[in-house]
Amino acid sequence: MTTRKVARRSPGAVRQRRGAVREPTLECTGLPAAWRASAFPERETSILLDTHVWIWTLDDTPGMLHSAVRGLVDRAARARRLFVSEFSFWEVAMLVSKGRLRLGSDVVSWLERAALAPGVLTVPVTRDVLVHSTRLPGDPHGDPADRILLVQAQVLGASLLTCDRGIIAYAARTPGIPVCDARR
Repeated sequence: MTTRKVARRSPGAVRQRRGAVREPTLECTGLPAAWRASAFPERETSILLDTHVWIWTLDDTPGMLHSAVRGLVDRAARARRLFVSEFSFWEVAMLVSKGRLRLGSDVVSWLERAALAPGVLTVPVTRDVLVHSTRLPGDPHGDPADRILLVQAQVLGASLLTCDRGIIAYAARTPGIPVCDARR
């Protein structure tokens, strides 16, 4: 019987390591930070859904997303690498309250059902994400919600799946900002 030495860490060190924002990791070295779903339809990657993509995916809205997006989303869901930010829940509720989004049911009921969608994991918004959303390099998108989602994608090592032109343009000119262009 062999014995193995286990390195002991102080509880503070474990908390610090777990809570720290890690550097972004792109799964396909050499690919641009902004990539089109149509150019890499078979790519295996972790995906963070932008709020509008999440809504369109749940409602199966025809014609809004490139046909390759469904395959990416389905594969990520099966692999338990499909994420939605808890901030998107707030964003949906805010859009409904401002009359900019209409749902087929009450927003609370819709969000409860959306949280139970198969294969989708919700991601909390941490203090580190909020702080780092103010420190994105270059000239980032001005919308705080978009900035938060960009940082969450980095932390997860995922690509933010979006149709937002501003986010896509920012990612195209900024290394380390992984974004998948879901536009048709």
